[in-house]
Amino acid sequence: MIQHMADSVEHIYLALGYTDFRRQITGLTAMVALQFKMDPYSGKALFLFCNKRHTGIKALRWDGNGFLLATKHLANDMKFQWPKTQGELRDISIRQMHWLLEGLQIDQKKAHPPNVNTTNNVF
Repeated sequence: MIQHMADSVEHIYLALGYTDFRRQITGLTAMVALQFKMDPYSGKALFLFCNKRHTGIKALRWDGNGFLLATKHLANDMKFQWPKTQGELRDISIRQMHWLLEGLQIDQKKAHPPNVNTTNNVF
């Protein structure tokens, strides 16, 4: 579900550190607007939040006439590799979001870089 919420977004923002998961749409939109000075009503941005134990993620996105809020909780003592810097936003790529949802760190030093060559070479 969270991956589908990222369709056609221009930015995926991580709220670094942890977020109190008692916050729902109203509290999360206020956090985006007041703490991060961002527009929560931008339909081109997805905001991701993680709980203190790194076992759950909330995704918030404006869809034009209301907010979508999805939550993913991990089972069996698994954890997300969430950056610990508190109180900041970080803009990540869709590729980094997929890594995060798979339990990997968003900074994969050994990952192959995205292919910048857009021509189709036939050998």
